[in-house]
Amino acid sequence: MYIATLLASPLKADLDATTVESLRNAWGGGEATWLNPNVAAEFAIEQIPSNRWDVWEGLQGLGFDLVVQPESGRKKKMLLADMDSTMIQQECIDELADVAGVGAQVAAITARAMNGELDFEGALTERLGLLTGLSDSVIAKVIADRITFMPGGHDLLRTMKANGAYCALVSGGFTAFTGYVAETLGFDENRANVLGIEGGKLTGIPVRPILGREAKVQALEEISARLGIGHGDVMAVGDGANDLGMLGLAGAGVALHAKPSVAAQCDIRINNGDLSALLYIQGYSVEDFA
Repeated sequence: MYIATLLASPLKADLDATTVESLRNAWGGGEATWLNPNVAAEFAIEQIPSNRWDVWEGLQGLGFDLVVQPESGRKKKMLLADMDSTMIQQECIDELADVAGVGAQVAAITARAMNGELDFEGALTERLGLLTGLSDSVIAKVIADRITFMPGGHDLLRTMKANGAYCALVSGGFTAFTGYVAETLGFDENRANVLGIEGGKLTGIPVRPILGREAKVQALEEISARLGIGHGDVMAVGDGANDLGMLGLAGAGVALHAKPSVAAQCDIRINNGDLSALLYIQGYSVEDFA
């Protein structure tokens, strides 16, 4: 059996019964269950419909997300999450660059790297070079004044951890930020790159080894092995090209507000909902949120 989940943005809460029932009837699904009124609903189907992506495309035009996945093993035992533009709403290196006065240059490189147009290591090196000499006091200022959390993140972490899941934050960004995000949201561990700092200023030179796409895959493999769980027990979430390895390896790889070229390679695409969607697609109702 499979489960089809329909999702709307919690801010709009405009998922209507007509849309849900129309799709359920068209696909010959079981009785619909509302996980959160006007936000999330699901129903069982016997097989993945051949017009799945056509329907998905049509629902995108209405502002709704559609996820179809096997019913078995939906609730995951581990969450592996990217940080920038996933658990938080910013790209930290872009924020540092904006303060340094090179925001437009760095943001353009970031966008190309996340779309898979540039090698991650090369792009990171180039961006850091533009930050050479920036005072390390800017890090605390960016955290205090510019970093905001992606809606639904607190619910996601608290609920999965309350149900026994292990949560790891793995980022191509920097430990100076992942430490703060991990502690605030309640991640069990975090991995990221280290900012080179000497004499209170950024060196502009990456500290090796550089954590990129392969390091995220390695994190999934290492942590799941340590926990004694399979890759199928993992939910991974990210938005950029360097996340594709872990998204493809995890039992549930979620492309969250991802670049089109990234989303196209993932079966679970959340473009309208927030991080709470990751709970709904596991079968949690809003009453289950911790």
